[in-house]
Amino acid sequence: MLFMDVTAWNMRNIVIRMLTAMVLGGVIGIDRGAKRRGGGARTDAAVCIGAALVMITGQYMEIRFPGLADLSRMASQVISGVGFLGAGSILVSGHQVKGLTSAAGIWFCACIGLAVGIGFVDGAFLATVILLAGLHLLPLVEEKIYQYSRYLTLYVEADEGGASAEFLHHLKMDGCKVDRFDVDKSGGMQSFTILTTIRLPKELNRDEYIEELSRLNGIQSIDIM
Repeated sequence: MLFMDVTAWNMRNIVIRMLTAMVLGGVIGIDRGAKRRGGGARTDAAVCIGAALVMITGQYMEIRFPGLADLSRMASQVISGVGFLGAGSILVSGHQVKGLTSAAGIWFCACIGLAVGIGFVDGAFLATVILLAGLHLLPLVEEKIYQYSRYLTLYVEADEGGASAEFLHHLKMDGCKVDRFDVDKSGGMQSFTILTTIRLPKELNRDEYIEELSRLNGIQSIDIM
């Protein structure tokens, strides 16, 4: 054990588990809230405490009614049930999907609560530290790697019916490998969007090429996703 053994059934350990669940859930929530992401400290702490209570209740049932409680089943119900909260934090806005990390954070808080609730405080603490470190370090690593990636996903807004064919033709003439090319004409024949994933040849500069594509006839704007 790295910290202490709180698996024994007594009031001291129950209090430690509940307080630990509140602290770990709150820390995760504060970190997400500081970035204006997710439900914040109250939501994450509530999820974490609730999950811990489920496991504590399961342990209590096992003590009072031996053989009748199924801790694994109770834990699985928490994991599946918290998915409704996670789904509510995911938003689809235009061509962007937001809230996936927040949804994963809520699910993670439920997992942390389950671990703390059964007394596995060491694992819950270490997982929280690793998560917070990953949330801060991985974006930096991603940014460095993506700068050298030859693959791009482009969201294109156009205002002429023939612009999509011209745009695709231009990509192929320049040696781009087109992995995906979806055209959405929900805005009418005079307005549509293109979602495409391409691989740039090594000789093309990414920023300069995007600027060149944005000057094609009928193209209103191009965003890199």
